[in-house]
Amino acid sequence: MSNALILTYSDFQDQEVVYPYYRLLGANFTVTLISDRRDEKGRTHGILGVHMPCQLTYSDFKKNLEGFLDEFDLLILPGGVKALEKLRQDQDVIKFIFNWNAKNKIIASTCHGAQLLISAKVTSGKRVGGYYSIKDDINNSGGIYSSSPVTIDANLITSPHYDHMGPWMEAALGAVEKKRSEK
Repeated sequence: MSNALILTYSDFQDQEVVYPYYRLLGANFTVTLISDRRDEKGRTHGILGVHMPCQLTYSDFKKNLEGFLDEFDLLILPGGVKALEKLRQDQDVIKFIFNWNAKNKIIASTCHGAQLLISAKVTSGKRVGGYYSIKDDINNSGGIYSSSPVTIDANLITSPHYDHMGPWMEAALGAVEKKRSEK
């Protein structure tokens, strides 16, 4: 069984969290969703009102960053422009993404999730998909913007929009399986 980590923030883009969360559960992953806050029922809420089970807040997550680097196989960075603008300001999260990438572990990012990749300084020389409004940000970070439904460059699996969630998640699952078979 594999472990996946989803990093998001309240007011996330609902479908960009819902689909990967349940697709991963369907693929027998243990999924840990982390957000900035949880309600009294242990849920975090998207911008359209969907509520998702939230296993940890960032204050809990930061207590064991090294453990998360070792225990998880896949990092999911869903979108949500307002949510990601806030999350990318958290330097502990940005450093975590940098360290995850340094271990050449799989990162699957969609839409504005690429903002976290930019802030973590992991895009230089890489083809990266993201929402069209951050094309200049990706290019200015040293990355090469891609509008393809799914872009795979080494350990980064990116997509520009939730219209491509199916192929994007299949590519991420395939990458995890390939890494597992190489061990």
